[in-house]
Amino acid sequence: MRWIFAPATAALSAVALLAIVDSARAQQAPPAAPAAPANWSDTLKISGYLDAGITGNPDDPANGINFGHLYTDRANTPLLNQAALMVGRPLDPKATSYDFGFNLWGMYGTDARYTHFFNEFDRSINSRYQFDIVEAKGLAHLPLLTEGGIDVQAGQYVTPVGYEVINPTGNPLYSHSYIYNFGIPIKHTGVLSTTHVSPLLDLWLGFDWGNLAQPFGAKGDNNKALGALGGFGLNLFGGNLTILALTHIGPENASPTFQTLGIGDVNGTYRYFNDAVVTWKVNDKLTLTTEVNYVRDDIVVPGTSINHPSAYGIAQYASYVLNDVFTLQARGEVWRDDQGFYAAAFPGNFDFTNANRGLPTGAFNAGKTTYEEITLGVNFKPAGLPKPFDTLLIRPEIRYDHSQANPYNNLTSNHQITLAADAILPF
Repeated sequence: MRWIFAPATAALSAVALLAIVDSARAQQAPPAAPAAPANWSDTLKISGYLDAGITGNPDDPANGINFGHLYTDRANTPLLNQAALMVGRPLDPKATSYDFGFNLWGMYGTDARYTHFFNEFDRSINSRYQFDIVEAKGLAHLPLLTEGGIDVQAGQYVTPVGYEVINPTGNPLYSHSYIYNFGIPIKHTGVLSTTHVSPLLDLWLGFDWGNLAQPFGAKGDNNKALGALGGFGLNLFGGNLTILALTHIGPENASPTFQTLGIGDVNGTYRYFNDAVVTWKVNDKLTLTTEVNYVRDDIVVPGTSINHPSAYGIAQYASYVLNDVFTLQARGEVWRDDQGFYAAAFPGNFDFTNANRGLPTGAFNAGKTTYEEITLGVNFKPAGLPKPFDTLLIRPEIRYDHSQANPYNNLTSNHQITLAADAILPF
């Protein structure tokens, strides 16, 4: 018996010894050298997108306007909404030390009529198709005050207020809500910080020259006073529930308007944009977003109904992913303009920017009323397309608008139905 088991015992002992030696060598081996950090220039990104569509209106209004719409305001007319190019270096979201970047974003198309900074290409092209600098900003991550540090953007940047955005790739639907069109600011020139207090809480704080205003040139600002932006963001349940509540406060009315009407101090007359967005990712397929909005202005115009006008409302969104090709989208909204001060249509190519600068326009509104809209759409990503078309997104939608007044169909109807679709090609 001893003779039979001795070779096996010896073999097992040899294997165990080899394992011990290999383990010791592995422990003594120097760790692999970390990968060399990427050069700053290697992290530069160039991207862009094309967005074109059409909004059909069966009423074929005589003035050609889909009231309640801005970017999709032209009835039965194909539009190149945006042709955009972005060059930048985004901040590293995992940065724990100082990090710096920038973003330059230019855009050509019909949407630019509604996104100009004052006196910045806002009257350079007398056409429905215009050019705009959407953003020109520097970025910085500062490892200060908290473990998460502070992110700063300075220059010209898109407002963080609200759910919908200028870039169509960030929106669920082609048309925009009343809240987006009339209840929030669009862009700012200034400095904005986001302090990451904890994984659950962000604090926003900044100052700027107001909505669409900039300090350069005699007509860069429609008044001569600063505004402020502040609020908080919550990131709960591992990111499945987020809340962003922001307020922008400052003068927004134009000096020429106050001078013409003789109604006081434009720089001491504030407008308050208040907006909260709650997004709940119910599961991998269903996401629900609720936006609550309230805007108020201090303006008082003697002899008129304009006396501290306000507007307020709520929009509910639902997004359901059927598969990699189709996603269902829905939006329902109620928004009250209590003195007819905010919602309007701008038929002329320069009407929107002129109205904000206090210049004569052909703009018109529906007066004091409540607006409701329901929009149903589909996001369609065709499969199997060759590059560069493999990123194509098509967004058909049907929308129903209603009002207590008659703003639709050339001011003759209290309701409006539109059938629309656009195609977005990111690159």
